[in-house]
Amino acid sequence: MLANQGKRPVIQGLLGRCPACGKGKLFAGYLKFADRCNKCEVIFDTSDTGDGPAVFVMTIVGFFVVFPALAVEKVFKPEIWVHALMWLPLSTLLVLLLLHPSRGMWYGLMFKFNAGEAVLHTDNEAED
Repeated sequence: MLANQGKRPVIQGLLGRCPACGKGKLFAGYLKFADRCNKCEVIFDTSDTGDGPAVFVMTIVGFFVVFPALAVEKVFKPEIWVHALMWLPLSTLLVLLLLHPSRGMWYGLMFKFNAGEAVLHTDNEAED
């Protein structure tokens, strides 16, 4: 077992570091996971976080964009193009800022709890 394994893997994921050692890089690109840690050689083979981080980020961004948009509509009643000019760039920027750390955090949680992709076992496989 690695020396730092189990110590703050979620925080390390948020920071884009290896959840096992906390020193290596978790990502090889903006959202692409590295094949393995460049420090401790842990293989990131369970790096399929699915849609969880995206749903998490969309919920947060929706909260911080929809309510102010409704308030602006109620108070100022601007044209629809003004809303598009204000809220689309803000939404895009917030998603781009939050998706990377959210994906790292999600992987840190998966690493901490040793979670992986669900596997469906059929009755035929159970009999073998």
